[in-house]
Amino acid sequence: MGEREAWNGARFEPADAGGHYESWFQRANHPTRREAFWIRYTVFSPAGRPEDAVGELWAVVWRGDDLVAVKEVHPALGAHFDPRRLDVRIARSTLRGEGEGGALAGEAGSGGHTIGWDLAFSGDAPPLLLLPERLYAAPFPKAKALVGTPLARYDGRLEVDGAPLEVDGWVGSQNHNWGRKHTDEYAWGQVAGFDGEPSAFLELSTARVKLGPAKTPWLTPLVLRLGERELRFSALWRAARNRGAYDIDAFRWEFAARSADARVEGRIEAPRESFVGLPYDDPPGGRKTCLNSKVGRCTLRLELDGVARTLESARRAAFEILTTRDDHGVPVLPV
Repeated sequence: MGEREAWNGARFEPADAGGHYESWFQRANHPTRREAFWIRYTVFSPAGRPEDAVGELWAVVWRGDDLVAVKEVHPALGAHFDPRRLDVRIARSTLRGEGEGGALAGEAGSGGHTIGWDLAFSGDAPPLLLLPERLYAAPFPKAKALVGTPLARYDGRLEVDGAPLEVDGWVGSQNHNWGRKHTDEYAWGQVAGFDGEPSAFLELSTARVKLGPAKTPWLTPLVLRLGERELRFSALWRAARNRGAYDIDAFRWEFAARSADARVEGRIEAPRESFVGLPYDDPPGGRKTCLNSKVGRCTLRLELDGVARTLESARRAAFEILTTRDDHGVPVLPV
């Protein structure tokens, strides 16, 4: 079994009563137009009630200033989540990966909208771990996230409310995350190829969690790949020293990290109308809202080995904020 297969294997155990969520999501952007998709296969098991576990299908498509979002829920009984590799089936929707390629096909509908997909993806970049590898088997943090296939190329077809949308060489990523509890507060960002720097890949978050009555300091792990070179600013001590602050009212996020030979400063931002609110249930109970855009802008100032340069992505940055606030002004997908 290869490295990619091992990282993508399901951690879900149907009989475990401790609560669990796990998602495999794909996302990609059109090379030149303000178009993008995000498709998420999820298993959700509430704490104390493993018999009520469900499989969820989520999909969002952005086309210019318009977006369509859907969610469909099915009993987990009869679904398939392979612990050895990327092999997921929820109802009639499938997601499979092997080696450097894979495919996903399915459909979901809600609120009078439907999104269908029939896509192949490929990529030879190794998996990218946002956290230090040892933490993926540790009890803290409770939420884990990684990129199974960075810089994945997608080809195929989407169908949005019956209208076809061809996907030809869109670039994005195949991702995997899981845990017993969602991170309490976070912003997450990703850029799969910058304008003029197609081999550059950025993954980062700014987050904090509750530990009893207290909260941790804000942590900002960041990983930047430039071709075959990887700059990691993600050890917990370094993540605590990095700077990260996001403004949910302005939908702007600024961050910075440095080491002995590299320095990174950046901003990710997106207009309010490019976000959709997605209701995320938490295994221990309660619900948070994920404000989700995949057509944001990122500007990154990099100083490496004494040489300074700027990387930009005008419309292909992923930007998410998890919040319990309800005054953000973003329409939330009905449950």
